[in-house]
Amino acid sequence: MRPLRPYLAALFLLAASALLLWPHPLGPVVVIAAGGVIGWRCLTVPHLDDVPALVVPLGRRFALGCWVVMLGLLVGLPLLRQINPSPGLALFDSFFRVGSLVFGGGHVVLPLLQSEVVPPGWVSAESFVAGYGAAQAVPGPLFTFSAYLGAVRTVPPNGVAGAALALVAIFLPSFLLVFGALPFWNALRARPAVQSALAGVNAAVVGLLLAALYQPVWTSAILVPADFALALIDFGLLVGWKLPPWLVVVLSAVGGMLLSILW
Repeated sequence: MRPLRPYLAALFLLAASALLLWPHPLGPVVVIAAGGVIGWRCLTVPHLDDVPALVVPLGRRFALGCWVVMLGLLVGLPLLRQINPSPGLALFDSFFRVGSLVFGGGHVVLPLLQSEVVPPGWVSAESFVAGYGAAQAVPGPLFTFSAYLGAVRTVPPNGVAGAALALVAIFLPSFLLVFGALPFWNALRARPAVQSALAGVNAAVVGLLLAALYQPVWTSAILVPADFALALIDFGLLVGWKLPPWLVVVLSAVGGMLLSILW
């Protein structure tokens, strides 16, 4: 069997390059789907025979109901938003769509979130990057960053109401997808084609992480050589000195204040 690593590395680099060359809001979705198709057709993953079966206390009817709700909201919310463009519905639709279209979470969600909240003027680019830095200083998934975006939104609902609405909207698709897939998971993971497709998807997600590091993080935060120097120091503190991320964020904030005074 040919080693997988070179092919996965090539797929990861192709995914990052494709997203950087085509910075469209639907770019991550297309790249992940393409990674799955390439993995399915071109990769051979060793079959896992010793994995115990997953016992799921959920019926298939309930799972199918979750899929119906998921797809109904994904298609119906944008249509309802066209009929009744209320700010609350727009907020829920935007964050529900982001939660539905992101695979892997983490920094993959950043480009989609930015495209939903910055161009309409809900959140400024500076506030977006500042909130991302604060989110890195606390434990938990990056999806909780949505609560900050809902709270600082310039139009109502914002504050506590906006934070709660954005948080529920972005996490709801995850619960629906998990409940919808669990009853079928034992049958799916036994299929080599599914394992190969997931390997391709995972490689594509790593490429999306690299692309997200550049846009929007790098392009919004590294503006002058002094910013790059501060980023190198932060990298050394994280990798070399093994400082906790929250402390590095605090030190970066202090360093940024000093740079704004000195430069």
